[in-house]
Amino acid sequence: MKKLFLFLIILIFSFSCKKAEASAEELAISAVKLPAKKMEESSTVFDKSDSPEINQRVVEQKIIKTGNIRFESNNLEQTYSQILTAVKKHHIIVQNDTEGKDYNSVFRRLVVRVPSKNFDLFLNDISKGVTYFDNKEISSQDVTEEYIDIAARLKTKKVLEARYLELLKKANKVSEMLEIEVQLSAVREEIEAKEGQLRYMQSQISMSTITIEFYKTVANEGGATISYGAKIWNAIKSGFNEISNFFITLLSIWPFLIILAVVVHFIRKRFKKKTQ
Repeated sequence: MKKLFLFLIILIFSFSCKKAEASAEELAISAVKLPAKKMEESSTVFDKSDSPEINQRVVEQKIIKTGNIRFESNNLEQTYSQILTAVKKHHIIVQNDTEGKDYNSVFRRLVVRVPSKNFDLFLNDISKGVTYFDNKEISSQDVTEEYIDIAARLKTKKVLEARYLELLKKANKVSEMLEIEVQLSAVREEIEAKEGQLRYMQSQISMSTITIEFYKTVANEGGATISYGAKIWNAIKSGFNEISNFFITLLSIWPFLIILAVVVHFIRKRFKKKTQ
């Protein structure tokens, strides 16, 4: 009797397990029909269960530094050589190197990417010998919160991707497979976009940007300052030259002007005949 009773208990337990497994599988397949929004919400809830562990970790601060300096130099070549020495010393990348001439100065402008750990050391090296700065702007942007937010959203999307992949394995109908593939493709696009955002932010965090401009004041041609009256006279001469050029251009196209005049005269003559 005891053996019979034990056999019935085992049979009932076995039947219950099979039924639970079948119900779980049906639930997984039916989840394919849920809108993507609901799937994302469920994955978000799943992610939030991990949030206490994330909060317990020590979060590394994410800072983007930028610098913009401008100063006068008595010797452009010497200053440029000093900057190049600092570039090699601190493993700097020169992104852009421009030189030119303004109204009364010759200048050189460099845009460099500096490893963030060497930011202050590099600034100190290139500032040696500078009496004063025309402009010195150093800014630090804390993007820790934004970085963590994007990383958390990326993690959520990856969890959602894993769930869709599991559903794809269990799907039996072609329609279900196609619907899952559409949702999976959209999720993967979002994952790639967020990974790109993180890569760009990490690049800005690890390598700071500094714009360096230094110049030397030079005298005007002839060593004299141009007076206000001379500027007015130069403007009048420039206007006269423009008028002269205009008339010279007209003279160069005189055959076309004659043809145009004949055509206009012919059209007006014909129009008068029709009105009469």
